[in-house]
Amino acid sequence: MKLYEYSAKNIFKHEGIPIPESDLAKSAEDVKDIVKKMDKPVAIKSQILVGGRGKAGGIKFADSPDEAIEVSDELLGSIIRGETVGSLLVEEKLEIEKEFYVSIAVDRSNKKPLIMASAEGGVDIEELAKIKPDKIIKSHINPLDEFLPFHAREIARKMGVDGVLIPGIGSIIWKLFNVFKRYDANLAEINPLVLTKDGLIAADAKLEIDDDSLFRHKNLMNFEEYEKEEFAYVKLEGNVAVIGNGAGLTLTGMDMIKLYGGEPATFLDIGGGASSKNIEKAINLVLKYQKVEVIFLNVLGGITRADDVASGVINALNNAPRKVPMVIRLTGTNEKEGQKLLSDAGISFETSMEAAAKKAVNLCNQT
Repeated sequence: MKLYEYSAKNIFKHEGIPIPESDLAKSAEDVKDIVKKMDKPVAIKSQILVGGRGKAGGIKFADSPDEAIEVSDELLGSIIRGETVGSLLVEEKLEIEKEFYVSIAVDRSNKKPLIMASAEGGVDIEELAKIKPDKIIKSHINPLDEFLPFHAREIARKMGVDGVLIPGIGSIIWKLFNVFKRYDANLAEINPLVLTKDGLIAADAKLEIDDDSLFRHKNLMNFEEYEKEEFAYVKLEGNVAVIGNGAGLTLTGMDMIKLYGGEPATFLDIGGGASSKNIEKAINLVLKYQKVEVIFLNVLGGITRADDVASGVINALNNAPRKVPMVIRLTGTNEKEGQKLLSDAGISFETSMEAAAKKAVNLCNQT
């Protein structure tokens, strides 16, 4: 479960991590009222659940209420990196002297939390990791041991920051680890953590909660934007949406797309026994992702019935918000009934995964 920036920042604030003065807006008038109340230049930040919004134009600045309305009209309802902007975080524009990076993530290969920190934070942290990996300090934490403030200060010292900043940065690292542990997070990140004349402030916030722990955090599920995920769904950078029934089959479908020269846009596992309604929801979900140019539906029916899949496909295509070519591989339980439903509806299908994947890539190359 990914939290929006404003929700993550509220949690950070509760745990003692400084954040900018801010408020959430869902309309241009809300933005204008907030800017009037703050009476200072502001940053207006699109609330979406994918990274890279700054480079994609999702963060803008305004010096006056009228300018803020103009900016918010431009952002609200826009599509940034495949997501529609429905709300904006309006916060004071910070006078930044220095940027740092701090994150804590689950390192599954080592079965430990991994703290990563750098004295060079900001939007290009991924590039920094590639060209100057030595600039990022990495420290695994034994989950059976207590992580104490002096451990955090040692990480800050290794970052190479000025001595006067070590206690402050160490304190924030320690508090961020407390957030990570208390909320059963897969990721807790501040990028950038900025130094201003008023001290250190979390200028951005990311928090991803392990779905399997949500029964312990029912308050988080009350956020109005949160919808329980029905599928294992990951957005990628390609243009072919891959949907399958089972993680292994979906991954194999993705490999096939790569083999024939394409790039997957999604991993979406509908699981076993998916109903026609689930199929329809899955197709509608990937259609919302603007990078998707072709859908590759890869179904080998066991518990999942091919006729249910066909019904879901037909309903989805009849009511689709936008028209995108779909390539269907459909075999297994009730395959003759399912294939007949598709044929009667004028929808083509394949029984070979290889043929379907190749067809999907060819369709992308024609668009």
